[in-house]
Amino acid sequence: MARKFPNMPSGGQNMMKQIQKMQQDMLNLQQEMEERTFTATAGGGVVSATVTGKKVLTAVEIKPEAVDPDDVEMLQDMIVAAVNEAIRMAETAMEEEMSRITGGMSIPGLF
Repeated sequence: MARKFPNMPSGGQNMMKQIQKMQQDMLNLQQEMEERTFTATAGGGVVSATVTGKKVLTAVEIKPEAVDPDDVEMLQDMIVAAVNEAIRMAETAMEEEMSRITGGMSIPGLF
């Protein structure tokens, strides 16, 4: 996997190995995160939404007590809030894990 760069000093060779390892670790993490799910609730838990690490909505659960035919707007707002929070959780988890791998370096275009 590690390439040799004959004209590079040995310190540079070590740096290239570290960069290649970091790249592989980031790819592995992205695959792991895409398989994870994140669930958030709204309205005191009467509405929940689950998204994947790819930010794909996979489930919405609504408890019967959340359904009020006279206030559909509130139910809609709770669904939006739960979905947005689940997406935020997925993004935050990805950022935290990537930061752990990169040692806190900000790499433009990474996310």
